[in-house]
Amino acid sequence: MTKFVHGSKSVGASRGFTLVELLVVISLLSLVMLAMASALRTMAQTEERVDLRLQRNDEMRVAGDFLRDILGRISARKLAAPVVDGGSQFAFTGEERELSWIGIMPARYGAGGRYHFRLSLDAASEGRALVVRFVPWTGDSQPPDWAQATAHTLITGVAEFALQYEDGETEPPVWTRRWTVVDRLPQRVMVGIKTLKGAWPELVVAMRIAPASDPLSSGAVFGGSQ
Repeated sequence: MTKFVHGSKSVGASRGFTLVELLVVISLLSLVMLAMASALRTMAQTEERVDLRLQRNDEMRVAGDFLRDILGRISARKLAAPVVDGGSQFAFTGEERELSWIGIMPARYGAGGRYHFRLSLDAASEGRALVVRFVPWTGDSQPPDWAQATAHTLITGVAEFALQYEDGETEPPVWTRRWTVVDRLPQRVMVGIKTLKGAWPELVVAMRIAPASDPLSSGAVFGGSQ
């Protein structure tokens, strides 16, 4: 007698996914893909922010190093021309948003020696730019010809720029927005900068007088200071 075996188990084992199960799987896959896309977008934004931060830090470092170099060694030579009453006897003008002086250009920038410098704001395509101009010093009797000066842009997109000067002869030392003392130079200068991307840390530079131009120094000077 032949026995028939019911095939209910084999039929159930080969049953495919139902429509509901397919919809659930598709929904889960969509959520996974959405999460991956969001994670990739977040990573890209983070990388962009890091790149901008590194670029900003590099700009701050380069500009700060250059300002320290040219402000760190200044000339205290007195003007050869007669000085009007109340005027400074030095080739130095310190305003709140502009500074001009005679300083020493380090040789590593291509042409060392004594130069007239001027630090100020200029109009630019994006806001304003902090620009330093410099022209070789040719003698006490010759004023600088700024039309022939070389202009070097330090920072673009400047929103705010301010200078302060420290009088180290007072006790305690006093910071002022304009240098009005006529018989001496400031001991330090503070540079405050705020760009469209945020404020920079304040830069404070000690203004050391080049020995050969120091009226209080005497004797021979070595090392090429002017």
